[in-house]
Amino acid sequence: MKSMQFLDFEKPLEDLYTQINKLKEISAKNKVDVTNSIRELETAIETTRSQIYDNLTPWQRVQLSRHPDRPYTLYYIEKIFTNFIELYGDRQVKDDKAMVGGMAMLDGNPVMVIGQQKGINTKMRQMRNFGMANPEGYRKALRLMKIAEKFNHPIITFIDTPGAFPGLEAEERGQAEAIARNLFEMVNMKVPVVCVIIGEGASGGALGIGVGDKVAMMENTWYSVISPESCSSILWRSWNFKEKAAEQLKLTYKDMAGFGLVDDVVPEPLGGAHTDPERMAAILKDYLINTIAGLSEIDAEARINQRIEKLSKMGFYDELEIPVNNLAIA
Repeated sequence: MKSMQFLDFEKPLEDLYTQINKLKEISAKNKVDVTNSIRELETAIETTRSQIYDNLTPWQRVQLSRHPDRPYTLYYIEKIFTNFIELYGDRQVKDDKAMVGGMAMLDGNPVMVIGQQKGINTKMRQMRNFGMANPEGYRKALRLMKIAEKFNHPIITFIDTPGAFPGLEAEERGQAEAIARNLFEMVNMKVPVVCVIIGEGASGGALGIGVGDKVAMMENTWYSVISPESCSSILWRSWNFKEKAAEQLKLTYKDMAGFGLVDDVVPEPLGGAHTDPERMAAILKDYLINTIAGLSEIDAEARINQRIEKLSKMGFYDELEIPVNNLAIA
């Protein structure tokens, strides 16, 4: 059985699980019945878990979004869809392993599913470039979206990236142009587009596959122009203020929904998606089925107009009159 991994704020839970394991060892060694003691500890675990997860800070949600046991795109594809056929390459440079996608069936209906994949161990994370796609990854994603549009299949994207790859070679091959092109094209897609942030949703790396009729965040994810660590290093010249940066960035699902930047929130099992991946996949599957069914009833042109209207309303500002040399600049 895979050993459980605990985050720093989960220390009380780790202590309780340690006590249970010790009791089981004593029971096995000395043939002692410890059933009642274990039952009491399990009750304490549930109580403690509720206390912890009912009061999570933004930084703690960031930590959960990065939990090493958290399900990634390929896990959800395996559990939610059937007959998945992965498609490769952007037809220009190469196949980007950080971006995966292909045709699949969702509840008996064909869809195109695309998402960022981080990798489940050190070797795979290196191969997947830690979920940071190059321009060819975004061009592959767009190629798959165009195929979906051609055959009138809904598009589903799973977002989980610390950002688009910032390397020199990525910039040389047009990283900014590739992401900008995706934004333009996704706004005008004639088929339903549903985007779900399943982990980290950072900067243009997330936006490159994040424009849709419905944009949803799972409960313990974050969505922001910059990571808390990077924000802290810019503003305070140190990563030591990452918790404060996470709070100031307003990056949780509550903040994003309040700003109108996401449409829906997908609840997670208590403790996070990694504590019960199969249940999480079932919850996400129900959300996708119901959302796509509703979007499919809307005419394509009306859907595009609604998409544009929604995006046009994002953001707000205040106009201030500032006198400069007896002139008023609004």
